[in-house]
Amino acid sequence: MFKFFVRLSLLLMFFASAFTVPGQVSAEKYISDYLNSIRDNRALLTAFFQQMPKGGDLHNHFSGSIYAESYFDYALKADFWVNLKTLTLYDKAPAPSADIKRFSEVKAAGGLDDLRYQLLRFWSIKDYFEGDEASDKHFFDAFDKFDLASKGLAQDGLLELKQRAKAENVQYIELMYRSAKHGLDLSDLKNYAFVLDSLQRQKNSTGLAVVLDTLYAKFIRKGVESKVQDYTQAIEKTHRELLLDDSTFTMRFQGYVTRVLEDQVALFGNLVASFLSAERSNLIVGVNIVAPEDNPNSMRNYWLHMHFFKWCKKQFPTVKFSMHAGELTLGLVKPEELNWHINAAVREAGAHRIGHGVDLAYENKVYDLLKLMQTQQVAVEINLTSNEYILKVKDDRHPITLYRSSKVPIVISTDDAGILRSNLTEQFVLLANRYKNISYAEIKQYILNSIKFSFIEEEKLKLKLTHNLQQQLAKFEQQLQLSLVKK
Repeated sequence: MFKFFVRLSLLLMFFASAFTVPGQVSAEKYISDYLNSIRDNRALLTAFFQQMPKGGDLHNHFSGSIYAESYFDYALKADFWVNLKTLTLYDKAPAPSADIKRFSEVKAAGGLDDLRYQLLRFWSIKDYFEGDEASDKHFFDAFDKFDLASKGLAQDGLLELKQRAKAENVQYIELMYRSAKHGLDLSDLKNYAFVLDSLQRQKNSTGLAVVLDTLYAKFIRKGVESKVQDYTQAIEKTHRELLLDDSTFTMRFQGYVTRVLEDQVALFGNLVASFLSAERSNLIVGVNIVAPEDNPNSMRNYWLHMHFFKWCKKQFPTVKFSMHAGELTLGLVKPEELNWHINAAVREAGAHRIGHGVDLAYENKVYDLLKLMQTQQVAVEINLTSNEYILKVKDDRHPITLYRSSKVPIVISTDDAGILRSNLTEQFVLLANRYKNISYAEIKQYILNSIKFSFIEEEKLKLKLTHNLQQQLAKFEQQLQLSLVKK
């Protein structure tokens, strides 16, 4: 019976091959060849990737992803005050000044278009010129500049991001939305700041773990869990009321802490709150650490922050986290500061994903690090426009080829599409145009990786998103092949 089925299978294979149209190729092969033929044409690449399902965007900051036009529209609607010289916004009447006007006054005087143009440049990289100011400073300062307007778009902004994602065939967003803060009075714990600093100078990880145990117990007694519950319920309510999930789109959130804080006790409290919230909500799927990595406080306390995360990983083993690590380059910091940040994030903190990872080539024992990332499947979030603008790193200076050659899992993401005036489609255009050796099959794998390495906690949902994405990619290939053949 077994031999009969073998013979039958061989016979069917013969007839299938006999009736194949000569020269016919699979849709995937056809699309791969077509992509290779347009690698040098950015317009054709844009049309291609705009239509292609792109899976998820795993590295994006809420306020930095909203376009400046939306902030301007909100400020106009709220009729804020604005200093016409400094472009500072106020939601309450400031001290009288000839330079400060309400938006309605500016509009009545016919100056609204000029103010709009100035603010769009102030809040984003629109029409940025090299001589204006350092690009990294212009980028990071933007968050404080539009902070007041961003608070007013806490909900409408989520819908804007969802609608934009769906319009460019993105199925999932994992958003750094709101920082989880401990909300506690820590004035009686001030002396611990000196203890933490001393342990860091000694690189005393054992002593540090004991102190963190003590601080955690104090946070619990002070009621951090109830503060976290309020934070978690607010996010779940927003997600539910805005209907952010539908049949073709899913949104989840990462809590985060800001690494530039001077008060390390407060920072650890915020980190505990972030892990607690991620542990208790299926919508808050992970934790991150944000803000400029080259900031003096960030650099001074980097070792401490890695051990904060290491402690939290042990305390909250089910919570996953990504880390902005290695968002540095030669000239931004001293050379000796380039060789250990990614190593520490992977080896000490135990990060599940790495954001940026740009200083990779400078890292100590880089090939051992890459092997470890490949073995442990620590994915790297590649943000091409961001790295080019902030760090001036692009083309063959970018380490994406190092990650690729070592088979480290790669995902493509936007970082801050609003400030950078970009989107996920553009990131894939840059990828295909700049790195022609990266095949179509690899690009598809990067897209599938965006679901595989997401922090989605519900396995059933993850499998569903993966299945749907595979079907959509196959449909995209078939439809595009049909359209191109007709031409």
